[in-house]
Amino acid sequence: MAILIRAVDVADTVINTSNPFQGIRLRDYQEECIQSVLTSLKSGHKRLGISLATGSGKTVIFTQLIDRIKTESDEADQTLILAHRRELVEQAARHCTSAYPHKTVEIEMGNIRASGTADITIASIQSINSGDRISKFDPRRFKLVLVDEAHHIVAPGYLRTLEHFGLDKKRDDSPALVGVSATLSRADGLRLGAAIDEVVYHKDYVDMIGDKWLSDVIFTTVESTADISDVGTSSTGDFQTRELSRVVNTKQVNEITVRSWLAKASERKSTLVFCVDLAHIDGLVKTFRDFGVDARFVTGETPKVERSETLEAFRRQEFPVLVNCGVFTEGTDIPNIDCVVLARPTRSRNLLVQMIGRGMRLHPDKKDCHIIDMVSSLSIGIVTTPTLFGLDPSELVEKATVSDLQQLKTAKETVDVKIRRKISFVEYDSIFDLIADTSGERHIRAISQHAWVQVGPNKWILSGPNGTYIRLEKEQSQNGEGKYVGYEIRALPKGKSKSPFAAPRKLLVTPTFADAVHGCDKYASETYPHLLISRYQRWREGPPTDGQLNFLNKLRGETDKLTANDITKGKAADMITKLRHGARGHFAAIDADRRRKERRQTLEEAKEKSMRIREQVSVGTLSA
Repeated sequence: MAILIRAVDVADTVINTSNPFQGIRLRDYQEECIQSVLTSLKSGHKRLGISLATGSGKTVIFTQLIDRIKTESDEADQTLILAHRRELVEQAARHCTSAYPHKTVEIEMGNIRASGTADITIASIQSINSGDRISKFDPRRFKLVLVDEAHHIVAPGYLRTLEHFGLDKKRDDSPALVGVSATLSRADGLRLGAAIDEVVYHKDYVDMIGDKWLSDVIFTTVESTADISDVGTSSTGDFQTRELSRVVNTKQVNEITVRSWLAKASERKSTLVFCVDLAHIDGLVKTFRDFGVDARFVTGETPKVERSETLEAFRRQEFPVLVNCGVFTEGTDIPNIDCVVLARPTRSRNLLVQMIGRGMRLHPDKKDCHIIDMVSSLSIGIVTTPTLFGLDPSELVEKATVSDLQQLKTAKETVDVKIRRKISFVEYDSIFDLIADTSGERHIRAISQHAWVQVGPNKWILSGPNGTYIRLEKEQSQNGEGKYVGYEIRALPKGKSKSPFAAPRKLLVTPTFADAVHGCDKYASETYPHLLISRYQRWREGPPTDGQLNFLNKLRGETDKLTANDITKGKAADMITKLRHGARGHFAAIDADRRRKERRQTLEEAKEKSMRIREQVSVGTLSA
């Protein structure tokens, strides 16, 4: 029996219910995306990914693909849509019944069971994997499997489902697989390549803001007093929830959060606040109310009817602040949100983008969306809104637009070049000064707990056991965009090969520095001894070995030797790593550049002096 859900409006798309494709006005990028999918399928690819910003209308693309993807088999005409949350399942069902009134649409979720023969089935991943419920779906009858929020696609439940449909690897007779996500990467480093062969389309939210498809956004970062230096890391790479709540959910931090909202965004009509857990929600809602603000909350445990009533009241702008923890990071459409408060720190770029994305939808009652990011102590590293633009996570901004942050990044790059030049002239007078400098590790160590060292302008090393190491570097692609690439270089047994190392093995390629660091860290933590790679091990604070001192003192000279009291064992290990991975060559290049500039400066000073002499007017006889 088909489950019919009431129709809702779909972004800027107009749907004629008598003919779902007559009168549809697709946005230009939506049509580009669909054509990219169709072209890739014609080329023989089967498992595709689409990267689209929140608010881009991915359900429009979903519904278009259902009829525009054809199959040579008359038998295979069914479509399956997979999602991991009730809201996503219900949302997809509403759109499908609106776009395809003459197709049967069924839901497989909880107590609702599909027949397995509907034209379109929308299933929760938990339910379809329960018992033998998946067995009623005949893979030969399906032409298309769509996955919403596809950054979850390598979770065990998804992989079991894909295997049932013959999509665990590329097969000519399998259905087509299309996964869509605003964050098509994973903070825990699990490789999406286990389920998706290629990403065929990407539209970044920054581009969509520039093209006026998403709301303008302004960012403010507020430095709170929360100290997260002792907060542990979960298996996903983000902070441990209970420990994070303990340090963030305090009277002082909650008051700073509310006072910041009152000072910067009290005129906003619809503010969505993201908390850590239920205890944090209780504390922050109480603080808002103590300051006279009507703040209400929704959690995963809120009864469905009460939750729907609260959301409808929020959409009608009956109260200004809605507080939640993790409920609205994905798949919730509340376009009137004009302020988002990030009251919880995170190490996940994906989570940060998902939270910000809640306020990016267009709405006639808002000019822009104000993102207020409560930045905590950086001793363990967080991802903040500035990091989305390639800026240092500690950068504090005040009501900065997307354009402002892009300009700030450009300005910072220019300043950084000037700083590096200054350092090369003043501080790096010797190779030892270069390897002793730790300023290059500040950014990566704000993200990672491991003992990374920077060995070049865009290159970092994490040492593993027996000479094996991970190299992370920024590489320029053919279109000029920078990508971060992680490699593992394994040391070979002595005497077994002419080369001491095996060929580099590529671990990952990501567009952002934070994602690359998290991915490499995930691999390292599963492969190398924690005692060796963590920079918080007690051995690092001990005295250096004689071998370390002898190695480093070759650079210092007879008159300026280091002693065991001058340096720790960990610091010595980091300096030796820099030397073994290019610091000598880097210093030689810096030194050569300095000499060239000094010669050029001498020539320019001579020319300037000559010009001053020629332009000087004096009383007296002129020479011929």
